[in-house]
Amino acid sequence: MRWQKKASILMLLNLLVFTFIHGQETLSLDKSLTIARENSPDILRTIMALEQSRENLNAQRASLKSQFRLNVTPFSFDRSREFNPLFSTFSTSETKQSSGTFQISQPIVATDGTLSLSNRLTWRDAFNDFQGTRSETFTNNLFLAFNQPIFTYNRTRLNLQDLELDLENSEISYQLQLLSLEQRVTQAFYSAYQQKMRLQISEEEFQNSKTSFDITTNKVDAGLLAREELFQAELNLTSSRSQLQNDQVNLANTLDDFKQLIGLPLENEITVTADIVQEAIAVNLQDAIRKGLDNRMELRQRNIDLLNAQANLTRATATNEFKGNISLEYGIFGNDEEFNRVYDNPTQSQTVSLSLEIPLYDWGQRNSTIRSSEISVERSKLSLAEEKTGIVLGIRKSYRSLQNQAVQIEIAKQNVKLAESTYDINLERYQNGDLTSWELNQFQIQLSDKKIGLVNALINYKLSLLDLKIKALWDFERNQAVIIE
Repeated sequence: MRWQKKASILMLLNLLVFTFIHGQETLSLDKSLTIARENSPDILRTIMALEQSRENLNAQRASLKSQFRLNVTPFSFDRSREFNPLFSTFSTSETKQSSGTFQISQPIVATDGTLSLSNRLTWRDAFNDFQGTRSETFTNNLFLAFNQPIFTYNRTRLNLQDLELDLENSEISYQLQLLSLEQRVTQAFYSAYQQKMRLQISEEEFQNSKTSFDITTNKVDAGLLAREELFQAELNLTSSRSQLQNDQVNLANTLDDFKQLIGLPLENEITVTADIVQEAIAVNLQDAIRKGLDNRMELRQRNIDLLNAQANLTRATATNEFKGNISLEYGIFGNDEEFNRVYDNPTQSQTVSLSLEIPLYDWGQRNSTIRSSEISVERSKLSLAEEKTGIVLGIRKSYRSLQNQAVQIEIAKQNVKLAESTYDINLERYQNGDLTSWELNQFQIQLSDKKIGLVNALINYKLSLLDLKIKALWDFERNQAVIIE
């Protein structure tokens, strides 16, 4: 018997020494959330998606600024031999050439047009052995051009809007991911804390069983109790020791899962600490619903879906559409053997063109495409209405749960007081010989269950308050809006 008691004490001492040597890190809920935001793989993936959307928008905006391009052909050589049927002889021609084109292009977002300025400079050295002639000339072509689509939608503006909405949606997804992470980390944190408290209660139960076993041993040795009572007391002690060992393993496993969630190395030794004493928070249901409808980012996401559906409807109306294009061009062409005399006698050119694309018959493709997009718009409107209903429904349920947990806390507190009084009374009866070890153990189990019930009620209240905070995006403890950086 004494060997078993020494073994249990030694087991607890080893656990304490191991904790001291490896230096446990104590984590609060706030510290755990900070670590998770920095290390969580889900958050890192969301940040990458956010950065990708931002860079896509930056690239599109950059493409709408003036674009400068320079195309250079430093040297080209062409040699060909041709038969001249007029003189019935062959001739060989050689051409050496160098050219470069400098172009400035400016997209116009407001009209979806393009304004461009181009200058092409060419040097050419040509020789033909038929007449034995050689010519070396410089050519420069400078022209200004404007191109404007008509009778169609503004593609540039719509594409820019798509990327802006995509970035906004990515930002909202990031914020929602942070809220989801906060909820998951909080639940896991309190689960670990709950397991820690369960272990403490098991340790108390083990100490009470040990005390009961010592009393029984003394009475049996004094001949005041039958030896059968000692067997029962030893059985109770063994059961409590088994429960203590199970709770130690469960706590270790729970902490490992928690470390994986927040992104800590599994080798780190941690423990959790929390203040779960909770005063009831006054919450007005209608006010919570109003805040939820004003603040919930999912509503903006559904609005973005609606805007994207409307944009697709605009594109669908362009299927086999009647459209046109206006092109205006004004240029100056110069040519001379001397570079500095290229524009001594320039040639001007003006071009105005109007082109139209007129669809004749498309077998109903355009109408079906438009109808499909209209249905998509209606679905997006329906999803927006359903999202609003879901938000209201979720807040109502969360509010009821919060009110219920406040009542459960008061009931659990009263149950603990009654269980403690009942155990103390029956422990005295046991010491006086009016109660068996088995009966006392039942009161011990009842006390442990009520203490665990109180811990669960306090944690459930915290989680219900967090759930209402996320669903209304309002911190009712601090009475302020939830701000996500």
